[in-house]
Amino acid sequence: MKLNKFLAVTIVGMSMVACKNEGTSKTQQKLENEIDSVSYALGLNTGFQMGTDPNAKELSTSLYVQGFLNGADSTNLLIEPKEAGNILRTYFQKKQLEQRKKQEEAAKKKAEEEYADYKKENEQFLVDNKSKSGVVTTASGLQYIVEKEGKGEAPKPTDRVKVHYHGTVINGDVFDSSVERKQPAEFGVTQVIKGWIEGLQLMKPGAKYKFFIPQDIAYGYQGRLPKIKPFSTLVFDVELLEILPPPTAPKGGAGDKHFKGDGHGH
Repeated sequence: MKLNKFLAVTIVGMSMVACKNEGTSKTQQKLENEIDSVSYALGLNTGFQMGTDPNAKELSTSLYVQGFLNGADSTNLLIEPKEAGNILRTYFQKKQLEQRKKQEEAAKKKAEEEYADYKKENEQFLVDNKSKSGVVTTASGLQYIVEKEGKGEAPKPTDRVKVHYHGTVINGDVFDSSVERKQPAEFGVTQVIKGWIEGLQLMKPGAKYKFFIPQDIAYGYQGRLPKIKPFSTLVFDVELLEILPPPTAPKGGAGDKHFKGDGHGH
């Protein structure tokens, strides 16, 4: 069950259950009328959902009931009502992040098992490539060759650029190419994967570089199937045509969709 669904059910239950009229807790053995059935069904449904949600299992049942009773008659409050929303929001956001992290770890482990040989092949490619003439390796692991130097200032993170590029995996298979489309791409320097962000800031307008981008600053264990497998090293021929003036309105690149990333290499 999603956390926000649990929260919604909890709020509904707290607003509808009629036990605020009962000074003490008691157990009934039978349901006398419709409102008895509705009351019990709502409580039962909430209880079942709390019982199956791993996050709900962490909650204190006694404090949950105490909070409901205090809220129902507005007495003996342990926290201010206006604080409740922030407390719940912070807690559930934290749980969602934890859940997402576990899912990512599981997906990465599965990819490492399925693509173990391919990962080793790509790692070895970078080891061998590192010692070749003209190859420069940065602290991040990005490797590049300067085929032609440019002139002027290198782009800054806040700049937009126009480039031509030709992208392959290590066996030479092309996954994206503005050169083949005969249409340069335009995008913000920080709107692409980490390897590109770093590499672009090494170049000056008119320069031509060859990038060899390790998977951890490209698309990592996720890849971009079917053309980019998990743990792929990406090879790009890149020409920085120009640094663009600030746009007057948001402007999408013509060919950047295949290598745009979130800035975290995956």
